[in-house]
Amino acid sequence: MNKFSKRIYALTLTMAMSMALIQPAVQAAEAVKPTAAVSESIASKATQTLQQLGYIDGTTDGMKEVAAPITRAEAAIILQRVLELDAPPVLTGFADVHPHDVSAPAIYALKQGGLIQGNVKGYAPDAPLTRAQMASLFTRAFELKDNGIQVVYSDADQIPAVHATDAIRVKQHFIMESSTFNAKQAVTHGEFASALYLALGLDVKKEGLTPLEDFFKQPAQAGFQMSPDGKNLAYMEPWNNQMNIVVKENGQDKSVRITSETDRSIAGFAWATNEKLLYFKDAAGDENYHLYVTDINGKNSKDLTPYSNTRAMLIDSLENIPDEILVGMNKRDPKIFDVYRININTGEAVLAAENPGNITGWMTDHEGKIRVAISSDGNVSSLMYREAENQPFKPLLTTKMGDTFVPVMFTGDNKNLYAVSNLDQDKMAIVEYSPATKQVTKTLFENKDVDVSNIIPSKEKGKILAAVYVTDKVNYEYFDNGFKTLMQDIQAKVPGKEVSILSTSDNGQVLFISYSDKAMGTYYFYDSKTGKLDKLADTAPWIDESKMADMKPVTYKSRDGLDLHGYLTLPPGAKASELPLVVLPHGGPWARDTWGYSPEIQFLASRGYAVLQVNFRGSAGYGKKFLDAGNKQWGKAMQDDLTDGVNWLVKEGTVDPKRVAIYGGSYGGYAALAGLAFTPEVYAAGISYVGPSNIFTLLNSLPPYWESERNMFYERVGDPVKDKELLTAISPLFHVDQMKAPLFVVQGANDPRVKQAESDQIVEALRKRGVDVPYMLKTNEGHGFANVDNQLDLYRAMEKFLSRHLMQ
Repeated sequence: MNKFSKRIYALTLTMAMSMALIQPAVQAAEAVKPTAAVSESIASKATQTLQQLGYIDGTTDGMKEVAAPITRAEAAIILQRVLELDAPPVLTGFADVHPHDVSAPAIYALKQGGLIQGNVKGYAPDAPLTRAQMASLFTRAFELKDNGIQVVYSDADQIPAVHATDAIRVKQHFIMESSTFNAKQAVTHGEFASALYLALGLDVKKEGLTPLEDFFKQPAQAGFQMSPDGKNLAYMEPWNNQMNIVVKENGQDKSVRITSETDRSIAGFAWATNEKLLYFKDAAGDENYHLYVTDINGKNSKDLTPYSNTRAMLIDSLENIPDEILVGMNKRDPKIFDVYRININTGEAVLAAENPGNITGWMTDHEGKIRVAISSDGNVSSLMYREAENQPFKPLLTTKMGDTFVPVMFTGDNKNLYAVSNLDQDKMAIVEYSPATKQVTKTLFENKDVDVSNIIPSKEKGKILAAVYVTDKVNYEYFDNGFKTLMQDIQAKVPGKEVSILSTSDNGQVLFISYSDKAMGTYYFYDSKTGKLDKLADTAPWIDESKMADMKPVTYKSRDGLDLHGYLTLPPGAKASELPLVVLPHGGPWARDTWGYSPEIQFLASRGYAVLQVNFRGSAGYGKKFLDAGNKQWGKAMQDDLTDGVNWLVKEGTVDPKRVAIYGGSYGGYAALAGLAFTPEVYAAGISYVGPSNIFTLLNSLPPYWESERNMFYERVGDPVKDKELLTAISPLFHVDQMKAPLFVVQGANDPRVKQAESDQIVEALRKRGVDVPYMLKTNEGHGFANVDNQLDLYRAMEKFLSRHLMQ
């Protein structure tokens, strides 16, 4: 059986670092208050919209007197209409609210619903409604929950204890914006209308919009994998709001959920044997992944790596040794990973290869023997090799930073190596290398424009079936005619879609997924002998492709003449003229954006925003010259590439220069902070999600298992000692005085890569300037939000934030 989905764990940590700062999963902080014009605009829209909906009439609710204080009775009348509450049959309970009073049905309806808590002494219906009272009314009426946004009021000590939590809730949901609460201040009719408008989400609601929740729902079913014998399928689906593993017999409908995680979704899984599966999970985003094994019926689950403060990674599932796997762990030393041979039945772990301190990657041959290692100090790497496990490793070749030689697979006879290499050339190619002669014997494939990014191996044939490279989209260079024919047959079955084969069986069965920029993906089972195609599952069946936007490849010139590639997504059906824009820089930064479905991008486009993704200099995939062009250019030329993209779209007339925001996660979060600090004239708002604000503290707090890559960080980003002036210049924290646009900051408390201190620092610095910064901090998340409830909090807040500053 060919297991195309089997990962090759021969990557050095240098390559792994290309994903290190990428993921988040995004959001950030507000730097200044909205202008008076924005507030007036909201108030005007609020009154008009509420009247159209029949929520206010201007008579019994007093709404004609916009500047006059609203009474407690008038507020009750409006809320009863909004909530459609029935009045109780008997209107009694308050001594000062007579049953015949016009407001009595509303007041007693609110009392019956638990929204007001007066007592027999009276409700004081004619008294002005205070801000504190309105906060409690709205929190109860709209069930405002804690969304993690940190709220600081300068007059917090003056808020009555009974209203203190509610005062926080209304600000968390962007109803209040001032840093002072003024608890006893009377609320005017106009202020009440504005607050109600925002509490109802009317500022972001529009007829026919795909609900926000639909974009960020957990997949209905995802991650299908076929057992080695092809008899069973395993996949993940939601259970109790977390993604868990389900197994079913191939061709049957009956399934069995074999994990029951409620705190954190399963991070990933793989078949160990036909009867057992392996899976990973961490705790609250700390990225100390434990490796578990379980039977296909969910029984006999065992933690194979039950060690505290330890990160486990699968080196090889040892397909030909059913009861054993090779696992890398840093339990002996948090900075380095040793290899252990673990018995999946007993859990016994035996040291298979001890790391002398400089090994950053390991690779096995087809018999599961550890014969290749990569040593590195971050800048200089060496390929280490041995003929047998009882022999010492010897160096074969050495590479300097920028050069790449990564073995990915042995040839069928276990003698030579297939590798991804850019030695003596700019772009990465697939080569065959002879350890005996220490020479590249042949180049299988290279592309003149982009790096080769991956291979599709066949362990049974001992060869590479195809090379994968990404231009605007994914491309294949085929080395096996049978595989080429198979791909062509499958592509013909799903016209208009891209295809990725996941695995095949010896009897011609193929598991694959089709996808596009408008569809998250559909899993299929294909019998290549009969031509029969069976649909297994839609990943997101609730998404209407006809309402999704086109992600179009774009190219433009940087100010110094580089060709920059990326993607532009325009709102569906919108004219490409004077649109609001969200610039979305990717993380890494040593990664790249690719074409395909993105819930986040489709969500933004559906809300009327153009979205620009740029593979700025320093991005991976375009050769080492382009990658090296980003060295020590954080906040400088890398940032200029983003600015040049904005200017290009403004010049084209596509974008309104006054309505541009920048939002990103990880390095993208840094770019958002840098955009607001270093080009304040470009952006009207920014969102930084797990973004570094101080390069000194970022480098000082690298996870211990990245220690071998510290020199690489110093070369690509800057040395804290030698480049102190540079790092000071590019750290947004030291330039908050230049920030003018509103900022929204988002952070996971357990982030091991970009520590909470990175967000704390920038928020504190802005608050010291008197700037009110929305800061969403989730205590059960790490480098990006994994829990769906937290994701929804994030995007709901983001929707309101962007609407407030780009659409009002």
